[in-house]
Amino acid sequence: MIKELIPSIRVANESRELILNCCTEFIHLISSEANEVCNLRNKKTINAEHVLEALERLGFRDYKQEAEAVLNDCKAVAAKRRRQSTRLEHLGIPEEELLRQQQELFAKAREEQAAAEQAQWISMQTAVQQKEPNADHDDIEEEY
Repeated sequence: MIKELIPSIRVANESRELILNCCTEFIHLISSEANEVCNLRNKKTINAEHVLEALERLGFRDYKQEAEAVLNDCKAVAAKRRRQSTRLEHLGIPEEELLRQQQELFAKAREEQAAAEQAQWISMQTAVQQKEPNADHDDIEEEY
């Protein structure tokens, strides 16, 4: 991330580790404060407004404005995604036709399953008959 933000900078490994720890601590601090705000509002889920208020309460007003801009960007992207067409609409096939095709596929699958079960049953019956002595020829002792 450092190279992405400032490509010309060289950072020692120790410094990277320190920056990472600072970032982690900052996130923990903001999250804890946002959780406090959330609890004060009797909410169970931290939302963006709780985070923004946490920034304000902790004295990070300078970050709050940039965070609001990022939040607005995220909301715009989410709204754009909702407005975009679904994959089904891109296919150009009416929903009724897709439903009919789905029903056909289900029917075909049921037929194939029934055929497979019947073949398995026949196979089992054949195996059982091969193991049993021929039932048509009972051993009858002749009495003389």
